[in-house]
Amino acid sequence: MPSPKKRLDNKGFFSTFSAGFTMFSNAMHRSVNGLLGYENLEVINPEGGKDDAEEEAQKGRWRQEDRDSYWKMMQKYIGADVTSMVTLPVVIFEPMTMLQKMAELMEYCYLLDQADECEDPYMRMVYSASWAISVYYAYQRTWKPFNPILGETYEMANHHGISFLAEQVSHHPPMSAGHCENEHFAYDCTSKLKTKFLGNSVDVYPVGRTRVTLKKDGVVLELVPPLTKVNNLIFGRTWVDSPGEMIMTNLTTGDKVVLYFQPCGWFGFGNSLALSFFNVLSSLFLVHVGVLELVFSCSAGRYEVDGYVYDANEEPKILMTGKWNESMSYQPCDADGEPLPGTELKEAWRLADTPKNDKFQYTHFAHKINNFDTAPKKLLASDSRLRPDRYSLEMGDLSKAGAEKSSLEERQRAEKRSREAHGTKFSPKWFDLTEEVTTTPWGELEIYQFNGKYAEHRAAIDKADDIEVEDVKNKEFNPWQYSDLSDV
Repeated sequence: MPSPKKRLDNKGFFSTFSAGFTMFSNAMHRSVNGLLGYENLEVINPEGGKDDAEEEAQKGRWRQEDRDSYWKMMQKYIGADVTSMVTLPVVIFEPMTMLQKMAELMEYCYLLDQADECEDPYMRMVYSASWAISVYYAYQRTWKPFNPILGETYEMANHHGISFLAEQVSHHPPMSAGHCENEHFAYDCTSKLKTKFLGNSVDVYPVGRTRVTLKKDGVVLELVPPLTKVNNLIFGRTWVDSPGEMIMTNLTTGDKVVLYFQPCGWFGFGNSLALSFFNVLSSLFLVHVGVLELVFSCSAGRYEVDGYVYDANEEPKILMTGKWNESMSYQPCDADGEPLPGTELKEAWRLADTPKNDKFQYTHFAHKINNFDTAPKKLLASDSRLRPDRYSLEMGDLSKAGAEKSSLEERQRAEKRSREAHGTKFSPKWFDLTEEVTTTPWGELEIYQFNGKYAEHRAAIDKADDIEVEDVKNKEFNPWQYSDLSDV
């Protein structure tokens, strides 16, 4: 039987398979490229290889002439970080910013309340990890959120007693900081997304630090999520996968959760080519070809998440399993990771009902994020809800959304020129840059911390007796450092 240490490091057949899979998948992608006639292009079918690459490439949201034009423009960026260097058409955007996307993590924040109230240290990790998993249903949306303007904010209240604030603290590199709090927990995040454009896909590396403090016992949890891969950006139906490990560590006790997101293994090549590929793999990995066909014949594997809660000595205590688009369950286990006799699998989290045929694949909570019902009194003028490009897109006016987006970006460039002319630097209002630099799996990260000024700002508003009712929907978006740029 494997030792607990080996079990912690070993993620089973799928992990071993995917680890040795890269060179073969690259070879198959080259074959697909040859069929399509596009250099450095791969088209991956998310539905199990029912269509070949050429047929799949004609699907998706782009018109043929737009696909060809955009591909020619984007080829020069292959291998580059395109987080903020490429101007993209609004047709691929959703009416939400990256700051609002951060707030989506709070939909199921009641799980953190449960973790805080939990006496069992391992069940505490189950609830906390389930909270971290719960947002992935929202993250599978294939529309791009707007990049926040420097100084832009997003506030949210009226949801499970939380007060949420996020601010865009840097433009180059693009960085956001977030803080959320209620009576049970405090959430703090510094995020600096890093991307790598690969032709028809982009890898998104979550360079960031996410920490949650559970207030009852002062426990501090740290989350390291897996990378995300967006497939078929231009050719084919766009879809999202997040293969790899998610690790949540209790920095106070040393306990941890290690969950493995099963990768989607689909490639859009024909059946005869697929069978040849299976035969090669079966001979190299000594796996029967029938087993490989089973692996590649079930798209559900794309959503599966499995792993364990470990104690500080790396001994498994609770197994966790589920699908990030449905639910997560748990069961106590022995030192070898096997379910304890007399126990049963119990559910920790289940996806709430979602709207049918929603244009942007929004959940009910995503709609609330854009709604002013979740806005606090005296909403900051820098709030994402007030962006004219975002609102125009939400109303279905793509032409106006594109014009407003260009106008905001030009104003941001003008502000940058003004700062350079005056020899000044931008300083966030609600977060302070610390001297701390932390190392992540994808690079180093400067840490911003919540400075407490927002709590003071909100307290002053709550105490005021003469707050006039404002027409918040007609409030002008204003994240700007300078009120007059006429001399720029």
